[in-house]
Amino acid sequence: MERRPFHVVLVEPEIPPNTGNVARTCAATGTVLHLVRPLGFEVDDRHLRRAGLDYWHLVHVEYHDRFEELLERHPEGRFFYFSTKGKRHYAEVRYQPGDFLVFGKETRGLPDALLERFPEQTVRIPMRPDIRSLNLSNSVALALFEALRQNGFPGLV
Repeated sequence: MERRPFHVVLVEPEIPPNTGNVARTCAATGTVLHLVRPLGFEVDDRHLRRAGLDYWHLVHVEYHDRFEELLERHPEGRFFYFSTKGKRHYAEVRYQPGDFLVFGKETRGLPDALLERFPEQTVRIPMRPDIRSLNLSNSVALALFEALRQNGFPGLV
């Protein structure tokens, strides 16, 4: 398999159009998309396919039955967990090719137990305090393009 610069991980995504939009972003950037079950939809869901448009054949998608499985498959990986509970801003991280950008489900984010395990790798996107969170696909795009920018947009024109 060709070397991919980054990995986006969606842990238990619930809303098909969000995942479809993330898949389209991954297709446009050559990023691997990891989906951790349970998913809140079927992978053949028409809303999922519609949001990803006709780019699904360009997305490298890996499925995992649980998050621990992903960690076991990539023991050398650097993982960054995006949460409103993060202490550092996402742009303070120096991303490296091969890093994993991890996002939680739309309604609850990442589990507290996971964030407590990796507090130094938990980062946040700054926003007003009276806003609960950004849309998942917007958050992924923002974080992924910062990582790509820091690395000179490898493979992109």
